[in-house]
Amino acid sequence: MNPIIKVIIPAYNEQDSITNVINDIPKTVDEIIVISNNSTDSTEINAKKAGATVLTENRKGYGYACLKGIDYISKQTNKPEIIVFLDGDYSDYPEQLTELIQPILKNNIDFTIGARVKELRETGSMTPQQVFGNWLATFLMKLFFKANFTDLGPFRAIKYDKLLALKMEDKTYGWTVEMQLKALKQKLTYVEIPMKYRNRIGVSKVSGTVKGSILAGVKILGWIFKYSFK
Repeated sequence: MNPIIKVIIPAYNEQDSITNVINDIPKTVDEIIVISNNSTDSTEINAKKAGATVLTENRKGYGYACLKGIDYISKQTNKPEIIVFLDGDYSDYPEQLTELIQPILKNNIDFTIGARVKELRETGSMTPQQVFGNWLATFLMKLFFKANFTDLGPFRAIKYDKLLALKMEDKTYGWTVEMQLKALKQKLTYVEIPMKYRNRIGVSKVSGTVKGSILAGVKILGWIFKYSFK
């Protein structure tokens, strides 16, 4: 019997990319859930036309959108075995979802992250501040928790029951690092899968602005230091 897989896609003004993202997701996925995070363009219309379930979350923040998706799934009768998180900007390759979930299906791993390794990244697809921020965050996680993470990549998969046990709470920029820190604390098994990564369609709302980069950095470091002293 095939596992039930659901994909959560937070999206803020991704009208030019969201159709591509949805169309490239493997058909083995049971439901694609796009959470429009206060979008003012045609993101919702395009996502619906492409066959996704569309929810709206007017409180701005990546975490708010992800939590909305999780809450929606929690009210369904048939619960999924695996949840996949994916961005709506088409920087990841959605077709690689099959590779992302293999360790969960074949080796009973709890949690996988698509790592945006340098040799598979398109030139310019990650800003210098993103590269440095990833290095610093994963270095600190290795220092404090002996973690083997190399990336905070948003393309990730996790067993549904393990996700619920994490009791995720971050509403904005710290969502990815919170998940990784809590996975470490709860001793989940995890692996990184090297993934291709390309220049996104449109401008990043986080790394594309100085304010966004600073706020994301502060939030990420805050989570790491909070957990290191617990």
